[in-house]
Amino acid sequence: MRIGSGVARQNNLAEGEMAGSKQTTLANRAELSGRGVHSDQPVTIIFHPASAHHGIQFLRKGLAGGRERLIPSRHDAVTASELCTIIGDTQSGSVSTIEHLMAALYASGIDNLLIEIDGPEVPIMDGSSAPFIAVFDRVGLVRQDAARRFVKILKPVRVEHGEKYSELLPFARGFRMTVEIDFKTALIGRQKKSLDLTPGSFRDELQYARTFGFLKDVDMLRQAGFALGASLDNTVAIDGDTIMNPEGLRYRDEFIRHKMLDAVGDLSLAGYPIIGHFRSFCGGHRMNVSVLHSLFADRTAFEIVEERVSGAAMTDARPRAAALAFAPEAN
Repeated sequence: MRIGSGVARQNNLAEGEMAGSKQTTLANRAELSGRGVHSDQPVTIIFHPASAHHGIQFLRKGLAGGRERLIPSRHDAVTASELCTIIGDTQSGSVSTIEHLMAALYASGIDNLLIEIDGPEVPIMDGSSAPFIAVFDRVGLVRQDAARRFVKILKPVRVEHGEKYSELLPFARGFRMTVEIDFKTALIGRQKKSLDLTPGSFRDELQYARTFGFLKDVDMLRQAGFALGASLDNTVAIDGDTIMNPEGLRYRDEFIRHKMLDAVGDLSLAGYPIIGHFRSFCGGHRMNVSVLHSLFADRTAFEIVEERVSGAAMTDARPRAAALAFAPEAN
């Protein structure tokens, strides 16, 4: 396992400079601590620069007998996706609630990183991607001597569950998302949002959107071992048609924005930035991951390309000052 090999030879990206079509990693090691939203366990993450083509991998430490396990952040490593996205397995080691962190890596344009974690769950922080982005911005990035790779969608791929669906469609101008949700509570109702995704637009439109949950579900979730660390500090709490958080919402439509944030994190498990159009109706973690399984099961539906596409996702990483999760599935 070659970590940081060749990093010293690479050039630091100046603030505001576009990463272009080259792979990137962090300029230095960084550390972050917090608690898991489901487990309520304390956890520390150490982010290590990694060499080109390493990808994003988690090094799960703190396992029984002093063991550790390397887990790739790939769709085929996902073992559960009910209230969060989990990679690895409980027997040999897993990491849960990775989606907000994965979305932050997208927003920062980071291709290669080793994420050392000493507990079973990524810390929830404030329930959004912003705290992770702030860490990456403080450390900065370096450009590597290898071309970025993209997954280009060549034909439609779709998964359905009743009226719910998620699909990936060809779209030549980068990565577009169109997400729609429909909740029975009038506070949320039916919301739809489209966005041409770049690191910049993610930061402008999505990074601060927090996970949300319903007070009526808390007892049931906690009896099942979920949401043990959920609080008003990390979750938008909904009681009927009332927001319980004293500060209210960060965006008028924070709910749909958070669903989009989750989808960005889940879709990053393709292993490369996507060139295509993602659409979903009342989807969630499970359907986000399922559409990736369907995509890669059909070798004619995609190709891996090394090119810079005008407006493509993942190419305009803009360092900027910045201040996981159980968003429920839509009904």
